[in-house]
Amino acid sequence: MSKYFSRRDFLKLGGLSLGGLALPRLTGAQSAPDLIDFDDSDIVRVATSSVSVYSTPSLDLKKSTITGTWYKDDLVHVYEQVTADEPKTNPIWYRVWGGYMWRARLQPVKTLLNLPLTSIPDGMRLLAEVTVPFTQPWRFSKTYGWDSLQFRLYYESVYWIEVIVEGPDGQPWYRIFDDLTGSYYYANAAHLRPILPAGLGYISPELPAENKRIEVNLTTQTLTAYENEVVLLQTNISSGVPSANHTTTPTSPPEGFHIQDKYPSKHMGDGNLASGPDDYELPGVPWTSFFTDYGHAFHGTYWHDNFGTPMSHGCVNMRTAEAKWLFFWARPQRKDWSSYIPQSDKIDDIGYGTLVNIHY
Repeated sequence: MSKYFSRRDFLKLGGLSLGGLALPRLTGAQSAPDLIDFDDSDIVRVATSSVSVYSTPSLDLKKSTITGTWYKDDLVHVYEQVTADEPKTNPIWYRVWGGYMWRARLQPVKTLLNLPLTSIPDGMRLLAEVTVPFTQPWRFSKTYGWDSLQFRLYYESVYWIEVIVEGPDGQPWYRIFDDLTGSYYYANAAHLRPILPAGLGYISPELPAENKRIEVNLTTQTLTAYENEVVLLQTNISSGVPSANHTTTPTSPPEGFHIQDKYPSKHMGDGNLASGPDDYELPGVPWTSFFTDYGHAFHGTYWHDNFGTPMSHGCVNMRTAEAKWLFFWARPQRKDWSSYIPQSDKIDDIGYGTLVNIHY
């Protein structure tokens, strides 16, 4: 393991931009299956058990026939994006080999390999974003050695990394802290882009809390962010799937909700690291902003692209880039990301951040 440098040296390094590097090949690095060569074409990942290919961009089997099927985590080349007449809430289709695939359960992905950090200061955790379609996590024990886990880490999901080790392939791997279970596992460092403190800036932090608010309309499945009554963001979302004649995303009390706390990486699910691919286990949910005592939150989404339709267990699913913008725009705001450790950091306005109104 490389020698650690000081926190001061690390914060100086934070002034540099360490982005995902699009490399033809990172010599000796082990990639996820079929991800060794860099490919900048449009690719989507199948994010559910299976997705059908249709002869025309229509789900109506009177108008179209099924010509093929792709399965979970298959990577599909996209030749063209097509806007069809249906479904009305999400009419985007992808032209692929053999026909058309509806985008609802497909995740657009890239393959960006990264130069691993040489060291991380002792006791520090950094955020890191997955920049390949998926990567396989492993765990390590002195008794059993290296053992691959059943789940995968997906593109745009975010994790806390804290130690660099030699992985099972002899290459640098990051040790990942799991915020739900308190346990650790490891992933190939070339597949994660460290997010240095300099890249974690707030948007209009000088404005008083009352000058910002978020309006969510469950009927139209839209979110609108206002700053001084000016619309800064308006987008489609996916709220809770209706159950027993009501929605699992709450309606607003007269005074509205407020964002209570925020986590850039949140493991949602049962915390079973031995879970299978079809279990409700979502590690690394990115840019999560909680606004109720029951765990309802805004967050990025890497398991579907069907915004405009209820899809969630109760949270408000957003496109990851938009959830990240909301995360850094809304209050509360953390004072020191470079030393942030989950559950122990002091933040301003805790429990009384940006106003959130939920409407039917």
